[in-house]
Amino acid sequence: MTQPLGPVMLDVEGTHLRDEERQLIARAEVGGVLLFARNTPDVATTRTLIGQIRECRPDILVAIDQEGGRVQRLKEGVTQIPSMATLGRQFAESPEAALTLTQDTGWLLGMEMAACGFDVTFAPVLDLDDDRSPAIGSRSFSPDPEVVTALAGAFIEGLHEAGMVAIGKHFPGHGGARQDSHFKVAEDPRSLAELREHDLVPFARLAGKLDGIMPAHVIYSAFDDRPAGFSPSWLGMLREELGFKGAIFSDDLTMAAAHAAGSPSERAEAAWNAGCDMAVICNAPEAAREVVAASEGRQAPRIAKLRYARARPSLESLGAIARWRRAHVRLEALSQSE
Repeated sequence: MTQPLGPVMLDVEGTHLRDEERQLIARAEVGGVLLFARNTPDVATTRTLIGQIRECRPDILVAIDQEGGRVQRLKEGVTQIPSMATLGRQFAESPEAALTLTQDTGWLLGMEMAACGFDVTFAPVLDLDDDRSPAIGSRSFSPDPEVVTALAGAFIEGLHEAGMVAIGKHFPGHGGARQDSHFKVAEDPRSLAELREHDLVPFARLAGKLDGIMPAHVIYSAFDDRPAGFSPSWLGMLREELGFKGAIFSDDLTMAAAHAAGSPSERAEAAWNAGCDMAVICNAPEAAREVVAASEGRQAPRIAKLRYARARPSLESLGAIARWRRAHVRLEALSQSE
């Protein structure tokens, strides 16, 4: 039987675990570790660090933000993935070929991340690029919800072929917020009707295929005065109306747009109470310890289902697979042309 994990995902400082990090990761309340570029300068270092994490907790979830384009934490030793907007432009030229390439992209990314030791890559982005949000831009496939739905669906299929879960972000859509929620309070004043017809479309269509969803730290003021990740109304809609049954991850609770919910532990409580399974808290060790202390006794049973369940592929052997070779060459060329 799969054992539940704790409801906190945190980060570590460098490329090797410090003693205090080992002690924190060993706590049952910690269910996951998110690695950043500072932790993953190359594949060998990444594997060593993940090995150290699993020595402390063999069952823990290890995650990375590896979308492609400007959000690609691990670069050395793996395929350079172009931005999703580049794949969107390919779709405009040849839809069928672009769907095949996007599915191959999800598969290749999933195989490479699994080979490095990860359980989760936080992808794909389902936001629409309406040329308004500095947080999104080229991370989005397109401003057209139909194109985003088609390409993200293909990407999800590829991840699943590789045995990797798919985490859609940032529900119900960050593309209409003019502020970057990393640095300031972000607001989208559009009506719920407008959001339903536009930004919500990919989430509604793909909810049944996604294994996880990350809500936005955006206030949709016509619907709720709380950011979506702290809103029982938004997350209730996700569960009840959209029928989403997977795991819900908060976006990083240290982002500026999350601070309105109070102290680190108050932000985590607000996220859990709204319906998040996992509170993500990074780049603030003291805050992470506070959140872990506040989570005593909580569990996140949906999170354990996201562990990579197959025998991990060998990164060195992927070159023997014709599909990997074809996708690798194409993606590297597109990435270099950006």
